[in-house]
Amino acid sequence: MSDRPQRTNEYIAEPASQRYRKCLFEWLAAHAPLWNQINYRRRQQYFAEGGDVWDAEYTDLYDEYAPILGKAACQQVARKNSEAWRSHFDLLDKYHSDDPSVTENPSPPGYWGNRDDGYVLHGLVRNDLYAFDWGEKWSTLEFGVGDVLEDKYDFEYQERVTLEVRGNPQWDGDDSRLELVYDEAVDTLRVKHPVRIRPDKLREQRLDAFTHTLDTENTTHKAAIDVGANNTLAIVTSTGETAVYHARPEFDQFQVVSELIVELQSALPGDQYSSQRIQRVYDERSRKRDHSRDAAVKHAAEWLLARTVHTVYVGDLTDVLDTHWSAAVNEKTHAFWSHRQLVNRLELTLGDVGITVEQVSEFDSSSECPACGGGDVARNGDSFRCHDCELDAHSDVVGAWNLLQDKVGPMARPAALSAERDRDTPREGAYWKWNGHEWTPASFGEQSCPFDQTSVSKPASSRPG
Repeated sequence: MSDRPQRTNEYIAEPASQRYRKCLFEWLAAHAPLWNQINYRRRQQYFAEGGDVWDAEYTDLYDEYAPILGKAACQQVARKNSEAWRSHFDLLDKYHSDDPSVTENPSPPGYWGNRDDGYVLHGLVRNDLYAFDWGEKWSTLEFGVGDVLEDKYDFEYQERVTLEVRGNPQWDGDDSRLELVYDEAVDTLRVKHPVRIRPDKLREQRLDAFTHTLDTENTTHKAAIDVGANNTLAIVTSTGETAVYHARPEFDQFQVVSELIVELQSALPGDQYSSQRIQRVYDERSRKRDHSRDAAVKHAAEWLLARTVHTVYVGDLTDVLDTHWSAAVNEKTHAFWSHRQLVNRLELTLGDVGITVEQVSEFDSSSECPACGGGDVARNGDSFRCHDCELDAHSDVVGAWNLLQDKVGPMARPAALSAERDRDTPREGAYWKWNGHEWTPASFGEQSCPFDQTSVSKPASSRPG
């Protein structure tokens, strides 16, 4: 069972009564102190000469916290802490082995804060100690708490905390550890409900969400994706079709909200860094960014399935980001779009529908002409020009074209390669823009200005798109 893929359903919940609400918050508030004490003992071992974090003893803490949390919840906190430490050591091994995916020395697991400094209230429930009751109009979630809380709130025999749940499960499988997270900034209780699914059932459930499926008995094709800072995804298939998901408006909005956060922080007292309003703004910024990104990946998966693409090569920016020429581009890639999160989402979504994802280095992918191989090229925003063969192209499409040719060999010039020529644009739309809800067809002119040679002073160097 542990080898089964895991997916997470998410819901919004509300305690079914004021009594349950008070009990729930006492139960949630006890998790962080237990985590902190377990983590403190392990950190003491970690930093001690010859110490071993796995030698740290903490089960005596259950005597203090089990009456509130229940012994099973105490064990789940300890298990989650162990998972955090194992993840830390995995990252540490990769860092010391010069794995390019880990460029900074990882820090050991930290504390969950305290109520004076502020921490997110969240709790854990073992997979066999909660139950959902799904209904057409409303649904409920029930789970138990410790004896002390049961007595304090006059629970009857076998009574459990009951939450009213909004939302329906997207994934169906065997229950895993439940997590409840209270977002204090918006007074919202979120339920994270992970399930483990058999691989055959996972594919079946994932495909239910798509119009097209991959029929391997027909001729299948390959594609490359350039993960850029200005354009979320730029795709070229081996049949010459292209798709570009434009990200500039979303980044502009992201920057506006970031400036608001800085302004709100500057108005705080000297000893205060955040506030409920700042947290609300920050969370909304992240939610909108993630929604746009995840929707782009799902849209791209549907687009690739319709073109019977079975293998996708994705540009890996590891070789480029550490010494990148532009701090602004790095800000987009790390803070705004998060290259690693986007690649992980591609691997997850495309993998679920049967499309193989392979990461390949993006180093030099946009510094040479894909048509003639020349290096006398220049880039300006979305535009690419080769001074040797006079190719005018979309810069991120060039990056994807070069990636694909590196894997499959020379191929025909892609459709809609030229960014500013409407006659080259397929009727289905080579460019896509985000309207806040979905990705819709766009023309190049809606994304950026045509190539302006007067603004180019030097050939393009190695850089992500």
